[in-house]
Amino acid sequence: MLVDNVAEKTKAAILTTFPEVRMDMDKATIFPMNDILPPQVSPSLHADADASPQASRRVLDHLDEAGFCFVSGKRMESLLMAGDESALSDWQCFQESWNCMPRDNYMADGGSYRYRRHATLSAGPGETTARLERHQPHYQGLDYNALNGGIARHYDPISAEIIGGKTMSSVFALCLQVFGRLSADTAWHIEVHQFRIEATAGQAGMPTPEGVHRDGVNFVLVMMVKRSNIASGTTTIHDLDRNRLDKFTLTEPFDAALVNDERCMHGVTPVMPLDPGYPAHRDVLVVTLRRK
Repeated sequence: MLVDNVAEKTKAAILTTFPEVRMDMDKATIFPMNDILPPQVSPSLHADADASPQASRRVLDHLDEAGFCFVSGKRMESLLMAGDESALSDWQCFQESWNCMPRDNYMADGGSYRYRRHATLSAGPGETTARLERHQPHYQGLDYNALNGGIARHYDPISAEIIGGKTMSSVFALCLQVFGRLSADTAWHIEVHQFRIEATAGQAGMPTPEGVHRDGVNFVLVMMVKRSNIASGTTTIHDLDRNRLDKFTLTEPFDAALVNDERCMHGVTPVMPLDPGYPAHRDVLVVTLRRK
C-alpha cells in the first residue's frame, strides 16, 4: 500500500509539473512504482550470472528472434569478464566519471536535467577492438529525433582514461561480438554516450524527451551505470508501428538492453526523486553501432 501511495504521488507530481506528459505511448508513458522492481522477462535471460557460451547464445538468439533483449546486471557483468577477469578493474573510476559531465545545452524542450559526453570510434569486420576516431559532432536527422535532431551537436569528449579503460573496452568487445554475429563482415561506425538525467521535486528528468523513437543506427546497447534516489525510468520496447512489445526497468549496475534499431523502437519513462530532499539521477552508457 505504501508503494502504491508513493507511485500515485510520483505520477501526480509529474503530471502536475508537466501536463503535456500523458498516458500516451507515443510520448512518455508513466508506469507505477512497482515497475522499478526486476523486470518480468524470461528467466533464462537474467536468472543467474552464467557467462557460458550457451548463455551468450541465448542472449544472441533472443535478440535475433525478438529484436531486443534484456540482460541482467549479474549476467552482463559475467559476460564482460568472460575473457578477462580484470576486465572491470577500473569500474569505480568508470562509474565516478559520470560525476563531472557538462550540461547538455541542446535541449529544445528547455530542460536543464541532462548531462552528457560523447565519443566516436570504428571497427573493421570481425574485430573486437574499437579504434577512437577524431572528436566529431553527434548528428541525428529530424526523422529520428524531432525534438533535438537536424543540427550537429557538439559535446565534450569522454576522457581518455575512460574511453581507453578496461571497462569501456570490454563493453566495446561484447558489442562487437554480439552484434557482429548478427551482421557478419561489417565495418562499424560506433558512437558512445555518457548520460546523466537529474530529477528534482519540480522537474522530472526525461531520459528520452523525444519520446518513443529509433536512433537511426543498426544496433543499440543501453547499460545502467548507477541509479540514485529515482523512481520509474522504465524502458519500453515497441515495434515499428509503435505497438508495445515489452517493458522493463534497468535498476542495477550492468543491467542492459540490447536493441536492433532497424526492427524496434524504444523509450524511457520520466524519472522523479523518491525523496525530494536528496539528489536524484540516472546514469547510463549508450553505445550505438551503424554499418559503414
